[in-house]
Amino acid sequence: MSVPARQIRAHHSTDTITVYQAYPPEIALPAVAAGRFVAPFKRDRMTWIKPSFLWMMYRCGWAIKPGQERVLSIDITREGFEWALSQACLSHYDRSLHSDRATWSRQLKASPVRVQWDPERTLHLSALPYRSLQVGLSGEAVARYVENWIVAIRDVTPTVHRVRDLVRANDLRAATDHLPVERVYPLPAQIAARLDASS
Repeated sequence: MSVPARQIRAHHSTDTITVYQAYPPEIALPAVAAGRFVAPFKRDRMTWIKPSFLWMMYRCGWAIKPGQERVLSIDITREGFEWALSQACLSHYDRSLHSDRATWSRQLKASPVRVQWDPERTLHLSALPYRSLQVGLSGEAVARYVENWIVAIRDVTPTVHRVRDLVRANDLRAATDHLPVERVYPLPAQIAARLDASS
């Protein structure tokens, strides 16, 4: 069965969805200790959350890239996640969703949330023919994320290194066993239409 081009797949429960971020230790370790983001985390910058573990691995290079040495697994409320998506604007112009480029540009500037769809990744971090979601939070959305949505923060860097080592050893079955189970996230139809996503 083929995977829709734009579909959210994530580890989720009845109440929460897991997203990933990578930070340097000076941001990640205080966040884990406090159970929320604290200084030196900066609220005035856009922060990107990713529901796909393997896309996060592609972005941070298995926690090797400078400034992305610690990977955090963050459980947030589904209510908060869906609020973000309901406020979101696509980071690129799409003539099937926007009446014209100027209207899209105004929406992008006004929205506290932007989303983009990037190729999902394999264990070897090669691009797949379908997309994975990234969500950029700014302004009000960052404040809600930090203050209201976060249920738990875990440092999963040891797991990241373990999966990387198994991939390098070409033990893909064992590597897969260490991955979080990501299932299709049931998007409300109105939000799916807003994001041009499969519900």
